[in-house]
Amino acid sequence: MLKIVWMSDPHYTVDGLVLGHDPRVRLEAAISHINRNHGDADFCVISGDMVNRGTAADYVSIATMLQDLAVPLLPMVGNHDDRTLFRRALALPDRTMEGFIQYAVPTQGGLIVCLDTQKPGADSGEFCATRMEWLKAVLTEAGTTPALLFMHHPPMPLGLPMQDTDRLEDGSAFLDLIARFDSISFLCIGHVHRPITGAVRGIPYATMRSILYQAPAPQPEWDWSSFAPGREAPALGVLTLKDGNVTMQYEQFCDHVLGVRS
Repeated sequence: MLKIVWMSDPHYTVDGLVLGHDPRVRLEAAISHINRNHGDADFCVISGDMVNRGTAADYVSIATMLQDLAVPLLPMVGNHDDRTLFRRALALPDRTMEGFIQYAVPTQGGLIVCLDTQKPGADSGEFCATRMEWLKAVLTEAGTTPALLFMHHPPMPLGLPMQDTDRLEDGSAFLDLIARFDSISFLCIGHVHRPITGAVRGIPYATMRSILYQAPAPQPEWDWSSFAPGREAPALGVLTLKDGNVTMQYEQFCDHVLGVRS
């Protein structure tokens, strides 16, 4: 069996608040929860937006804090990240793709694939031909081994009017590719700061809450001029993969007011 703790979108800063939330308090609470309850996990995946401002100081600080994590870390890049500073501060698997923060981790329980969907300078994402060919080769080589795919940007609309415009560009091409592989057991998506589950092209997927702040539900309607984080608790996910079957549980790790200042 493969067990993974999944966090997303910490938007870490070495000082100050992000939309009224303290990212250091929230990350510390998440790490404590994982160490206390899930020290037996094989890995902890953080699916992008490791930092909020993309500064060297932020990366050094979050890397230091994550040293307290009792579970091996698999960090990923999001639209707020800087690939160069990310690589300097955070350890990556040996076979990480050159030029991108994209890698596959084979385990006895299944294959973990962490994708780089960043489009520098944009909130939306992209998955270029080079990354597509890499993923095709990895999945072909893995054969029938069950695989979990992690990515930051959603490749399809999710019924979130304000966030759907910032999804993966040409996501249909990405979905065309992965739909060819029956080995893909589950698709794990960050970026939207909301918990959504469903299936696309026959592949089950889930999105993850941010461990910092949540985007409000689409109803009542809102836009970016009226945006304010929802008064919802952060959460992380606990994924298990056994015999090709996946279970994903959302776990609240702190009260929604922890680390929030008015």
